[in-house]
Amino acid sequence: MTVDLALGVEQLLARAREGMHRLDPHEARAAALAGALLVDTRTETQRREQGELPGALVIDRTVLEWRLDPASPDRIPEATSYDRLVIVVCRQGYSSSLAAASLRALGLHRATDLAGGVEGWLAAGLPTAAGPADVRR
Repeated sequence: MTVDLALGVEQLLARAREGMHRLDPHEARAAALAGALLVDTRTETQRREQGELPGALVIDRTVLEWRLDPASPDRIPEATSYDRLVIVVCRQGYSSSLAAASLRALGLHRATDLAGGVEGWLAAGLPTAAGPADVRR
């Protein structure tokens, strides 16, 4: 007898969002202006098509945890505390929820994401920039 323990992606997403206060575009912009880390995980193509977010750090999803963990030898200089507010952004607000949940599991208990992603940001009429992006490798 086989037991199927697999979660579907919708259940995985729901679990990732449990207990997380996701920010709307205006809340995210205000938090970033107040010193929160706005972290853009979109691809280069998506950023080129949609524009850059002012003040955002671009960090590839594949290295996100290593760059933001304050105890990691590969952290970025801005990764100073597990108490730092980190707002993860993607194109539509799905993969950013999974990434924020991963950061929360790492100890960054205030990590969250932008509800609606950059598409929500644009729909809210918030500004973008032509670049260059602040890309962290």
